Amino acid sequence: MNMPNQTPKQAGFSMPAEWEPHKRTWMMWPGRRGVWDDIEATRRDYAAVAHAIREFEPVTMAVRPADVAGARALLDPSIDIVETEIDDSWARDAGPCFLTSADGRKAATRFRFNAWGGKYHPYDADARFSETVVDQAGVTGFVSNLVAEGGGVSVDGQGTIITTETCFPNRNRNPDWTRDEIERELLEMLGGEKVIWLPGNPLEDETDGHTDGIAVFVAPGVVLMESPGEEESPWNDYIRLNYEAMQGQTDAKGRPIRIVTVPEAVDAPSTHPKFCRSYVNSYIVNGGVIMPAYGVASDTTVRRMLQSRFPDRRIREVRIDSIAIGGGGIHCITQQEPL
Repeated sequence: MNMPNQTPKQAGFSMPAEWEPHKRTWMMWPGRRGVWDDIEATRRDYAAVAHAIREFEPVTMAVRPADVAGARALLDPSIDIVETEIDDSWARDAGPCFLTSADGRKAATRFRFNAWGGKYHPYDADARFSETVVDQAGVTGFVSNLVAEGGGVSVDGQGTIITTETCFPNRNRNPDWTRDEIERELLEMLGGEKVIWLPGNPLEDETDGHTDGIAVFVAPGVVLMESPGEEESPWNDYIRLNYEAMQGQTDAKGRPIRIVTVPEAVDAPSTHPKFCRSYVNSYIVNGGVIMPAYGVASDTTVRRMLQSRFPDRRIREVRIDSIAIGGGGIHCITQQEPL
């Protein structure tokens, strides 16, 4: 059910933080062969991520009807399958942003989706995916005219939203919107009070610098960010610019934001130009954190850091080599539905 005459904020809804309790995780089964070097290897990696999440909470996988038999062969029976036409497999971005209210209601915001600025075609099935999820979940759906993706925001559940200058204001998404108009729309559609704008990363040309590879909330007043590498490079320059932009920020409650940093997986054994090396792109689940692993020493460093950051959660590593070549990681392929 859609409610076009009210914004979520006016109706008393807001997007909860990722660490708040989930009802389930939504995912999308890989089907666009041109994205992957070896789609069967990618599907095995997706299954591994789904099984890791299932150790903590229910998982629903959206699968093309033509791919259902293959998906059932790789997925444990405890993982639910929803047959639906989809184009690609990035549930964070094609899926809705779920919302909750203080009186226990649940809803979702459906942003417009244009495949990260028209980078992949077709994308019409993915543009309808958020509606499919809203219908399956049986919640109220609010529709925004803003072209946006879930990976382009991070929220603390207390009124603060992080996003980047290189993403939603990009002319490939919202050429007729000013930054102020985008900010107002995010606040209304996600129930926020303050937007923190980071520079982003124009060199990351798959998503145009989603914040879920740069800076994400991991607790009220605490943001996880990448630390710049030692070598001088334009990529590290942007990591440094984002870090500097976050310094001195306060959240919607007026609290100073504390920054916790992790390295990139710079030693990951891949030369693929789109390979995602971001540990920031981890995913918080009920009682755990699902983190990417690359078979390198920094895996251990980051696992220990996350364990100290989340002492009451189990840190679960999953190798994602065949996912990372698509330009994203674990956070990009998941979308939480809150209780």
